Amino acid sequence: MRLRTHLKPTRQQRLARAKFALPSFVTLLSIACGFGSIVMSVDNAHVGLAADYRMSAILLVLAGVFDALDGFVARATNTSSEFGMQLDSIADVMNFGCAPAMLLYCYGFVQLGVDHPTLLRAGGLACFVFVACGALRLARFNVNVGRTDPRYFVGMPITAGAACVAAVVVAWPAPLTTVAQGYLVMALMVGVGTLMVSTVRFPSSKQPKSVGLFVVIGVGLGLLAWLQTRFFVLFFVLYISFTLLLNIAWQLGWRGVPAPAVYED
Repeated sequence: MRLRTHLKPTRQQRLARAKFALPSFVTLLSIACGFGSIVMSVDNAHVGLAADYRMSAILLVLAGVFDALDGFVARATNTSSEFGMQLDSIADVMNFGCAPAMLLYCYGFVQLGVDHPTLLRAGGLACFVFVACGALRLARFNVNVGRTDPRYFVGMPITAGAACVAAVVVAWPAPLTTVAQGYLVMALMVGVGTLMVSTVRFPSSKQPKSVGLFVVIGVGLGLLAWLQTRFFVLFFVLYISFTLLLNIAWQLGWRGVPAPAVYED
């Protein structure tokens, strides 16, 4: 008869395991916010309460906060892992691809689709384009880690794309009432999706800090206090316009702002 001895993990080993699980737990909180946004959007699709649509958009913002926090926790605890990276990428597809697309579909097309079924189908297709572009953007980012200039993103980040479309709901949370508004939302979804898969260089947070940056932040906070919920729409209009103008200026030879370094690999 054999006797097996089960060695219980020490307290230090249990703490080490818990420490490695912490970033993934934060990522799961992000997924919970994205899933909650989807559920609230679907439940509100035929009701059309402006407050519920705005709350769905706010949940996406909260998902973005947890998305940033999981990376911070992983770096602070030195627990970065391949598993965590894969989980984070999957979470991004749902939180910043599927969830905002579902929000805009319910907000923009479900009630209009009762009288305009063709618009409903076209709106669904435009929202799918957004999801597909977001997934492609993430896949490209994953395979290009370490191969691009860290000061710039290649294409609009999916988190910024999700925030851009959600900003419209935050600013004007009442569901759409005209066909013209429906076409504008379709253009928004396809346009932002196109920016995500483009090769346009978007400045990242790793830009060198300067006095001008802090002035811009101060002006932004002042505009936020004045415009409140509509500030975010203005922010993305200026962010995208500045980025496109900067890329055009680089193509024309201007180097007032350093262009992205080109990696041979």
